[in-house]
Amino acid sequence: MRLILVLFLFNISIGVQGVSGKSLNVTVPSTQKQPLKSILAVAQPGDTVVMRAGIYNVNGLRITKPLSLIGQGKVVFDGAGKGTILEVNADSVTVKNIIFKNVGKSYTTDYAAIHAYNSKYFHFENNTMINVFFGFHIEKSKNGEIKNNYIIGNAVTEQSSGNGIHMWHSSKIHVIGNTVEHMRDGIYFEFVKHSFIEKNHSLHNIRYGMHFMFSNDDRYENNIFENNGAGVAVMFSKRIQMRYNTFRLNWGPSSYGLLLKEINDAEITKNVFYKNTMGVSADGANRISFHENSFSNNGWGIRFLGACYGFKIIKNNFMHNALDVAYRGNINGNIFDKNYWSEYAGYDLDKDTIGDVPYRPVKLFSYIVNKTPETIVLLRSLFVDIINFSEKVSPIFTPDALKDNHPYMKPIKLNDQN
Repeated sequence: MRLILVLFLFNISIGVQGVSGKSLNVTVPSTQKQPLKSILAVAQPGDTVVMRAGIYNVNGLRITKPLSLIGQGKVVFDGAGKGTILEVNADSVTVKNIIFKNVGKSYTTDYAAIHAYNSKYFHFENNTMINVFFGFHIEKSKNGEIKNNYIIGNAVTEQSSGNGIHMWHSSKIHVIGNTVEHMRDGIYFEFVKHSFIEKNHSLHNIRYGMHFMFSNDDRYENNIFENNGAGVAVMFSKRIQMRYNTFRLNWGPSSYGLLLKEINDAEITKNVFYKNTMGVSADGANRISFHENSFSNNGWGIRFLGACYGFKIIKNNFMHNALDVAYRGNINGNIFDKNYWSEYAGYDLDKDTIGDVPYRPVKLFSYIVNKTPETIVLLRSLFVDIINFSEKVSPIFTPDALKDNHPYMKPIKLNDQN
């Protein structure tokens, strides 16, 4: 009787939904201040709270038990710039079909639309986040799913903005089908392992489309990273798989599609690097396999900055890049083999589709630019054509061991995406 009386005072109706609990349908007019904290307080573990259409003034709302919070119609949680809107501190929590807007901003606190801490088996789906500092902030959580959400901020500087999907010390998280734009980093991982990121679109973010550090055994597939300050930065991580991703239009003085910094044992397969300042920038990376990727219309296809060992770059297309490969330091056992190079001018007398003479992808001008970056302004000049031709005829400065002994005569047909 006490539960019925409390629910009557809040003007909500009760109906049975499924086997997990009741359905609490909020019907308070949207113009009134909503007693959501009290509603969640009386809800039992396993209940579903169904929010009716309206604008709800919410900040610091906390879920501390397993339940589902579902929007029906246009449900808006307006944080009025006061801080985090929703805190999740329980397992088996679902938040779905809700618009979050106007998260608070701070230089000392990571305010978010949804902050989950020490949570398992959470499910956040079909939410929209507008004018947020952080979108999702996930800490010390696992076995969760972040699916089909749209996150947009208004980031201007790195110091005054946060990340769209931010995860720290978490594992077994599935991030699928989200769109993130105008944040600092679209997706950020730190100490995140055994997680799967697929079919996300990260664009117009001021630092990185995706940024992950100290995160091992993760897999990234079918994502698009475009028009970001830089595409993706992979740092201090191990055993990473990146397949079927697109890195495009990431332009800037030192921008790139993909940065590999102190990373070991990665498989980078069937990706597209298109119109980036650098397709890939590698520094201190070891045992990386590039297979069936496309590098086209980039400034540099791949730029090795040093201490890179055991790369296998096999059956990739390098087409119309200003500089296919730039190298600083020793070859360190890196292998280039059976790639297609649009600049290759060799011949195929036996008609086996493989060139009869090796191709050396590092041009003399690339060597000069590494030594003196300012010379890049001469890129399209006749002078550059002359020195590149002279080095091709009689190699002196470029690495003698860096060559593709079996260059393809035609572009390699890459498998379609899954």
